Amino acid sequence: MTDKTINILLVEDDEVDVMNVKRAFQKNNLTNPIYHAGNGIEALKILRGESGEDVPLPRIILLDLNMPRMGGIEFLHELRKDERLKNLSVFVMTTSNEDKDKVDAYNLNVAGYILKPLSMESFVSAVSILKNYWTLCEYPI
Repeated sequence: MTDKTINILLVEDDEVDVMNVKRAFQKNNLTNPIYHAGNGIEALKILRGESGEDVPLPRIILLDLNMPRMGGIEFLHELRKDERLKNLSVFVMTTSNEDKDKVDAYNLNVAGYILKPLSMESFVSAVSILKNYWTLCEYPI
């Protein structure tokens, strides 16, 4: 199997969680480019090419739900309304174990809902599973 380079957008406001995601990627020998947005508004600007940065369109979005300015569920509503962006794969990675958040997220076609683990070992394992997902998936050009 050939290695697929998949660009990833991490939408997360907590810098410790951003560092943990990057560390988990390193521990899994993942070299996928990770771009970062601190909230839903920043993420939409990046995805729509309005951020002033040269960021390629990602195939995968890792999304926190609880963020300032625009939270994850509101971001998902906007993403799914956008014809160019509506089919992007989104994985929610959050501390929210609320049924309402899970239902809202799945109703907005997320690919998965992952509770942020407390241990680094569990987090590395979760990222490994994500790697298997996007390595096996075929995407249109």
